[in-house]
Amino acid sequence: MPQPSLDSTQSDTAGSPAAAAAAVTGRSGSTFYWPMLLLPRSKRAAMFAIYAFCRRIDDIADEPGEPAEKRAALDVWRTEIRGLYAGGAPSSSLGAALKGAIERYGLPRGELEALIDGMAMDIPADGGTDGNGSGGMTGPALPTLRLYCRRVAGAVGMLAIRVFDRADASTEAFALALGEALQLTNILRDLTEDAEIGRLYLPRELLDEAGIASSDPATVLAHPNLPQTCEALAVLAEERFAEARRALAEGQAAGRRGSLWAAVAMMVLYHRLLVRLRARGWRDLDRRVRVGKRECALVAVRCALGYPPAA
Repeated sequence: MPQPSLDSTQSDTAGSPAAAAAAVTGRSGSTFYWPMLLLPRSKRAAMFAIYAFCRRIDDIADEPGEPAEKRAALDVWRTEIRGLYAGGAPSSSLGAALKGAIERYGLPRGELEALIDGMAMDIPADGGTDGNGSGGMTGPALPTLRLYCRRVAGAVGMLAIRVFDRADASTEAFALALGEALQLTNILRDLTEDAEIGRLYLPRELLDEAGIASSDPATVLAHPNLPQTCEALAVLAEERFAEARRALAEGQAAGRRGSLWAAVAMMVLYHRLLVRLRARGWRDLDRRVRVGKRECALVAVRCALGYPPAA
């Protein structure tokens, strides 16, 4: 097996570490790009570095390759992260960008490693998938799905609130609830794309309630009771959005310092996406539902100015 490297899935963009991370984020077309773009320079650079790191390790899990090679590539990144906290020199432009964010904002190492752990849950065990969190995700149990959301999305929130200077208890509750809401919305948006690579994030409990015995992605998406499962997951996402709003209001009532407007913009945009997915329904999954670039930019500007629009 060839020795994996930090650049095994994607080469670094030429230029400064911050420019490399920004380029990854800009190319992605992510909804996250517009709120991050309006942040002050140092915060923007930190958030771009976090996003680019997520993108890099997500590519490792998603792109073709042997499971053992993917796990080895993630371990290389785990070693890199631990080295940065031990005072070592970064081994890539992305590592250098992360090092700057870590030093400036005190990012917790455990949250960066949680992201790696979450991506590892997407890698099937050698010879197949089992859906229980030790391999690829196909009809996981609800606690496993929530753990996955905590790792791949909640960890981003826990890192982001350090950049936003708001690492208090109510803000952590906001970050974790919002992270789960965003990830559940992503799951509902990407059902077809995930099925094409053999993944099914709909939880086993909700599939059982709808009378869907299979965990095969194609079989589940073709099942006549699929809308029941999707709508039940959408309700869970709505509950997490509501939890996030309550935690945000609690922090505001307590006069917490630090601005969360970029996170609020993400909450507004993703809740709009969830509302539109539910309005479309769960039978015509090939009809893509989006929040456009112009809308993302307008919501980001309004939130930055202190006038967040309704979801």
